[in-house]
Amino acid sequence: MAKIKTFPVTGMSCAACATSIEKALNDANGVAKAEVNYANSSVKIEFEQLDLAPESLKASLNGLGYDMIVEEEEDEALAEAEKQQAAELKILTNHTIGAAVFTIPIMVIGMFIPNLPFANWIMMALTIPVLAVFGKRFFVSAVNQLKHKTTNMDTLVALSTGIAFIFSLFNTVYPKFWLDKGMEAHVYFEASAAIIAFILVGKLLEEKAKSNTSSAIKKLIGLQPKEVTLILTDGSEKIISIKDVAVGDVLLVKPGDKIPVDGTVTLGTSNIDESMISGEPIPVQKSATDPVYAGTINQSGSFQFKADKVGSETILAHIIKMVQEAQGSKAPVQAMVDKVAAVFVPSVLAIAVITFAAWMIFGGDQAFSHALLAAVTVLVIACPCALGLATPTAIMVGVGKGADNNILVKDAESLERAHLINTLVLDKTGTITEGAPSVIIEYWLDENNKNKAILASIESQSGHPLASAITAKYGSFKLEEETNYSIEDLPGKGVTAITNNQSYFIGNKRLMEEAEITLPDEAIEKAATWQAAANTVVYFSDGENLIGIFAIADPIKASSQEAVKVMQSKGVEVIMLTGDNEQTAKAVSQQIGITHYKAQVMPSEKALFIKELQAEGKMVAMVGDGINDAEALALADISIAMGKGSDIAIDVAKMTLISSDLMTIPKALALSKQTVNAVKQNLFWAFIYNLIGIPIAAGVLYSFNGFLLNPMIAAAAMAFSSVSVVLNSLRVKWKPLT
Repeated sequence: MAKIKTFPVTGMSCAACATSIEKALNDANGVAKAEVNYANSSVKIEFEQLDLAPESLKASLNGLGYDMIVEEEEDEALAEAEKQQAAELKILTNHTIGAAVFTIPIMVIGMFIPNLPFANWIMMALTIPVLAVFGKRFFVSAVNQLKHKTTNMDTLVALSTGIAFIFSLFNTVYPKFWLDKGMEAHVYFEASAAIIAFILVGKLLEEKAKSNTSSAIKKLIGLQPKEVTLILTDGSEKIISIKDVAVGDVLLVKPGDKIPVDGTVTLGTSNIDESMISGEPIPVQKSATDPVYAGTINQSGSFQFKADKVGSETILAHIIKMVQEAQGSKAPVQAMVDKVAAVFVPSVLAIAVITFAAWMIFGGDQAFSHALLAAVTVLVIACPCALGLATPTAIMVGVGKGADNNILVKDAESLERAHLINTLVLDKTGTITEGAPSVIIEYWLDENNKNKAILASIESQSGHPLASAITAKYGSFKLEEETNYSIEDLPGKGVTAITNNQSYFIGNKRLMEEAEITLPDEAIEKAATWQAAANTVVYFSDGENLIGIFAIADPIKASSQEAVKVMQSKGVEVIMLTGDNEQTAKAVSQQIGITHYKAQVMPSEKALFIKELQAEGKMVAMVGDGINDAEALALADISIAMGKGSDIAIDVAKMTLISSDLMTIPKALALSKQTVNAVKQNLFWAFIYNLIGIPIAAGVLYSFNGFLLNPMIAAAAMAFSSVSVVLNSLRVKWKPLT
C-alpha cells in the first residue's frame, strides 16, 4: 500500500515556484506522485519506496531555495511551518516598510524634482539598499532557479529591476554616451525601486489574505485541549500533555472542559455539547458506557472516561485531516492552470526579447531607451501569481466555509462538480431516517428467555443497522452457558449464525425464502400490516422453523421532507434506494414526497443503478451511511456520507455531512456554485489582465497615442492583480448558502 504524506513547504513566492518544486519532487527516485499547493504552502507526496527518507527530498528542495518541514509528528511539522511562516511574515513586513521608506523619496525626486542637484546620484544611493537588502530575495531566488535551469516570477522581477538599475547606473556615471548622440540620459531608479516596493506590498497583503483562508483548520485544531487530567491507578490525578494520552487511560473532564480524545464514559453523568459533531444545539446526556468525542464540550457535571481513540485516530483528527487534504487538493481546472504556469515565464522572457528587438529595429531616434523600457515593463506586468492563485485560494475558502457549515469536503474535484448534479440518490436507513430504530411490536411463535437470549447474542455481534434495536430490546436476556457463534453478515438480507451444528437466520423475508423456512399465515398477515405502516419486519428462525417476527420503526428525520422539496425545486430528480421491502419503501417515499424509489435493492444493485443513471447522461450524487452503500458511493459522480455513518462510507465518500442533516445538501450545492463562480471570475481576470497588459507593456499603443507604460505603474498593477484574486476568493466566505 502506497504511503501518502503531506509536508509544509516554505520559500514559495509564486505559482511557478510550485511548479518547480512539483517537477523536482516528481523527478526524485522513490516518489510516485507529488502535488504542490501554492495557496496553503504544502506538498502531498505519494511514496513508491515506503522507507524513503523525506530528508533526501528536503535536501533537493534546499538546493532550489525552498524548504520542506519533515518533522516526524504532524503537529510538530505544522507548528514548525507556522513558526517559520510567522518569522517570514515579520521579515516581509520589515522589508516592505524599509522598501517604502527608501522608495518614496526616490519617486518624489524622479517625478517632481528631477532637476535637483545630484538628483541621479541621490536616487542611485537610495535604490541600492532597496535592491540589495529589501529586494535581495528576488535575486537570490532567480539565481537558484537559473542553477537548476528553471524560471519563476522572481526571475521576471530580478531581470526587470536589475536591467533598469544597471541601465540607470550607466546613464548616471556616463551620461556623455547619450548626450553625444543628441539623446537624453534617462534613468529609471524610481521604477526599479517602486517595482520592488509594490511587489513586496502585494506579497504582504497576499500572505495575510491567504492566512485567513485556513481559519477553519485553526478553529478545528483549537477544539482539542493541550493538557488533560489523568486518573492514576491509585485514584490520584495528574496533569499530562495531550500527546502522552494512551488508549485505555482514564481521564477526568470537568464542567466547561473540552473533551480531549474519543472514549467511553466510565463514571459520572453530564450533558455534552456535541454540535461540533452532530450540528444539533441541544446537549446530549452522557452516562456510563456512552461514547464521547474529542472537541465536544462538557457543560455540566464532572465525569471520567476511558480513552478509546487518541492522536490521529479521533473523529476530530479525521475531520482536520479531511479539511487539510481538501484544501491541498487540486481541482481539475487547476491542471490546466499548472500547465500554463509552467510555460508562462519562458514565454514572457521570449516576448520581452521580441519586444526589445522590435523597438531596436523600428524605434527611431530613442530606440534603445524605449526598447529597454518596454522590455522591462513586459517582464514586470506579466507576473503569473494571479493565475496561480485563482483556483487554490477559491478552493481553500470554499472548503473552509464548508467545514464551518458541517460540510467536510475531501477533495477539490467534488467541490467543483457538486453544483452540476441533476440526480440525487438517497439511501433510506440512516440517511432519510434517523438510523436509530427500535423494536415496537413483537410476535413470537416460540417465546422463551433462551430464544430471546440467542437472538440478542447473535445481533450484538452483527453490524446491521437494525441489530442495535433488537440488542437494545433483548440484551438483558443472558444464556446460562457461554456460547460461541460462527456469524456471517449477508448484505441486503440479514445474518446467519451457527453454533453446535444449529443454524439461525435473522433478516428479511428474502432470507427466509432462501433458507426454505415455512412462514405461517398469521405471521405473513402481521408482517404485511406492519409493512403497510412503514415498519421494517425482521424474521428470526432456526434451521427449520420461524421463531418470531418483529416490527422495527426508524423515524424519518425532521429535515428530510424539506430537503427533498428544496432539491426538487432546484430541478434535481430525487430517488430513494433501500434494501427494505416494497411497502416500507413506498410509505417512506410518500411521507417525504419522493416519486421514484427502488425497494429490496442489494448493494451491487445500488451500484448498477448508479451506472444506469450515468449511462443516461445524468450527473449523479449518491448519499449513504452504511457499508452497503460503499460501492454505489465509489461509483457516483458526487458521493456524500452521513457523519454518523460507517467509517467505510465516510472513507469512500468525497463529502461528509457532519450533522447528518439532509438540508445540508442544498447548502453543499450552493457552496459548490459559489466556489466555481469565484474560480471562473479569478481565471477570467487573470487571463484578461495578461492578455491586455502584456501588449500595452510592449508598447502597441505608442504608435497611436505615444503612450508607453511606465514599469512602476506595471508593478502596481501586477501586485493588485494577485491581491484582487485572493480578495475575490474571500468573498465566498461571507455569502449566504442559499
